[in-house]
Amino acid sequence: MPAPFRALLERLTQAICRGDAEAAATCFVEDGVYHDGFYGEFKGRAAIADMVRRHFHGNATDFSWTLSGAVAEGDVGYASYEFSYTSKIPGFEGKRAGFPGICRVRLKDGLIERYEEIFERAQVLARLGFPDERILKSVRKWAGG
Repeated sequence: MPAPFRALLERLTQAICRGDAEAAATCFVEDGVYHDGFYGEFKGRAAIADMVRRHFHGNATDFSWTLSGAVAEGDVGYASYEFSYTSKIPGFEGKRAGFPGICRVRLKDGLIERYEEIFERAQVLARLGFPDERILKSVRKWAGG
């Protein structure tokens, strides 16, 4: 794994896991974008920090985020990951969910310009015990319908 790219992703993921929203946001250029698979797109360091505080740590705890197989060339990098957490969502509190995913990162001046991820969202909701109707509603929303 390229050392500077790995170090940057490790800084980001570990800051998120420990709830250090500002440290996570400083991994991005000033107008960087974090596109989260559940919550959507957040642009700028303040919005990214707010996402970490309000969405990630508002809805979950006990994070684990392990990176592997990262590669970077020029201004683009990819990595595989395993992510898990314990839900704080009302009605689903205390349930553990985890999933593998892939992130695609566009870099600029040694920082993240855009972070995107790909993972199977519906299965995460199913593991947490969401009712089928709510899962289908979410899938339709993600599909733009």
